[in-house]
Amino acid sequence: MTADGTGERDGYAFEDIEGEVEELRTRINNLRRDLHRYWVDKAALIDLMAICCVAQEPLLLVGKPGTAKSDLVVKFVQAIGLDTNSEDYFEYMLTQFTEPGEIVGPIDINVLKEGRYVRRTSGKLPNAKVVFLDEIFKSNSAILNTLLTIINERKFYQDGKPTKVPMRMLFAATNEIPDNVELAALRDRFTLKAESRSVRGYAFDELLAKGMQNEVYKAQKLRPWANRAKLEDFLKLKAYLDYIFASELEGGTHHRSRYFPDDVYRLFVRILKSLEKEFRYEVSDRKIIKLYKLVRTRAFLIHGGVVTKSDLVLLRYISDRADDLEAMRELVDRMLSVD
Repeated sequence: MTADGTGERDGYAFEDIEGEVEELRTRINNLRRDLHRYWVDKAALIDLMAICCVAQEPLLLVGKPGTAKSDLVVKFVQAIGLDTNSEDYFEYMLTQFTEPGEIVGPIDINVLKEGRYVRRTSGKLPNAKVVFLDEIFKSNSAILNTLLTIINERKFYQDGKPTKVPMRMLFAATNEIPDNVELAALRDRFTLKAESRSVRGYAFDELLAKGMQNEVYKAQKLRPWANRAKLEDFLKLKAYLDYIFASELEGGTHHRSRYFPDDVYRLFVRILKSLEKEFRYEVSDRKIIKLYKLVRTRAFLIHGGVVTKSDLVLLRYISDRADDLEAMRELVDRMLSVD
């Protein structure tokens, strides 16, 4: 970006986006509020999905079977205007027997005869803009290596050469978070991990009412939640935020306090230190940077810019261990409730 704020980022010029930023925010916020009404007690998860989609940061949904993880993703994807049967969206349930070809495409035999190792990617992850991988931690080592490259660098290899993928958002789901060392790198790529809990114990009647309404929609092939916004709305807002972040790096100094007041920033640091001490949980340098960006993104999307204490609620969702999810959430809530 040039000194006067002009330039182009991801195909969007700052001066073209600036005039429609409030319209974009309104449309995305209307989308997330509209989606709230299709489930019981899933509003926080839907908000996280919208925030992560703007930031283009992967989100992991954790929960037992039947707690609406897949349904949340499918309806969200349809709400942002994508056809779940198109190449823009890729969905797959992983097992320990899943082969790379099922995810990134089979080897093209005709091309292989010419001595080239090329995959046919039509209908597979390398062509998708939004990806949903169910039971992601059941992936084997071959899948794991492929996924890490795609998540980290947004590319995979064709005939030994890096090829960019158009993926802008990765949703993943798991029944549990395994603690084995082999999956540590994959766990760490998901800065936020949110639990989708069963609601039948405290909202039985409401669960039945909304569940039956969704069944009726399905039987009648209705999708009243669809096309509430466009994926492009999220991409534009991300580009605008990138310009804002760049504008804060003037003369080699990070002017953080413009949008992240000192008192809230100190609380941010204090909560992270408390989580590390209480749960013997190390927040990596990379994760701190990602969290900062996500907190800033939440502040901008939800209420327009400057970070407030309420935006630090994202720290509820950073645990790498399933056993700590609830306890960590409670600790963050306690610290945020104290003035």
